[in-house]
Amino acid sequence: MSLVDAKIVTIEPFVVVGYQYQANLKEIEEKGLGKKSLKRLKENISLVKNKKGDEVYLVQIYEMKPDFNPNVDRFTQLIGYKVLKAEDVPQGMSNHIVKGKKYVTATHKGLESEIHQTYDYLYGKWLNENPYNPLGYDFEVWDERYKPEEKNNEIDVYVALK
Repeated sequence: MSLVDAKIVTIEPFVVVGYQYQANLKEIEEKGLGKKSLKRLKENISLVKNKKGDEVYLVQIYEMKPDFNPNVDRFTQLIGYKVLKAEDVPQGMSNHIVKGKKYVTATHKGLESEIHQTYDYLYGKWLNENPYNPLGYDFEVWDERYKPEEKNNEIDVYVALK
């Protein structure tokens, strides 16, 4: 895994529609929640109206507490597609508005199973060295470079900043 330099970007608000669940990282891995939700999303792609692009978004929302540990503490994940507007949300799906704000972003390069290294860098080293605080959520963009089991996998990670 190698890290590209992190940079700050400003993103306009957008809406993601897809499948949502609450779990910690251990439960997500053991139960295959992410993989199952992605498969279900792709099987039901025709239900998502006003889809804007083929990229899949993984939105993660955390409770902002000092000792938060994603391996133990549950948080919300939503796997879905960016849509033009949050209308006609299919039954069984949820929507989330990603706020228009500043984000620190970096591209994870390498196996998806090693993405924790990118998060450790952004939430640890980068935030400690820069005058920002996390806002309690982040998201990933899975586009044509998303090959989770391959070394040439790339995932863009965005951490919302206060």
